[in-house]
Amino acid sequence: MNSLDNIASFIKKQKTANLASIDKNGFPNQKAMLKPRKIEGVKEFYFSTNTSSMRVAQYRDNPKASIYFFHKGLIKYEGVMLIGNMEVLEEAAIKEELWQIGDKIFYPKGVTDPDYCVLKFTAQEGRYYCDLKTESFAIK
Repeated sequence: MNSLDNIASFIKKQKTANLASIDKNGFPNQKAMLKPRKIEGVKEFYFSTNTSSMRVAQYRDNPKASIYFFHKGLIKYEGVMLIGNMEVLEEAAIKEELWQIGDKIFYPKGVTDPDYCVLKFTAQEGRYYCDLKTESFAIK
């Protein structure tokens, strides 16, 4: 069994994450996003996004979500899928914590732009794949 610390270390090295939400018809929708702005172990992940996005509307209707991180090398493929719930956060404190200078391009009104929000994913369990081996793990 790979330790949760090793899985957390692997996740932190990735440049992107695939996020999945559920649409109004019950189908999964997936989107690639830049890596989380804040990561707490393998339990909590924070992403910045547009409040007006389709994904935010889907998470508000149904918070069930998954995120997937992977790396494909020349020989080795490694991936981690986490399932849990996504919250849409609009509180000033978390928005300020995750704000970066370049964000002004996407949110012209700055950190208080109403179209800027934070997605907080809280994982409940996961699956890790590497070297033709797959293992499930619980997250406390």
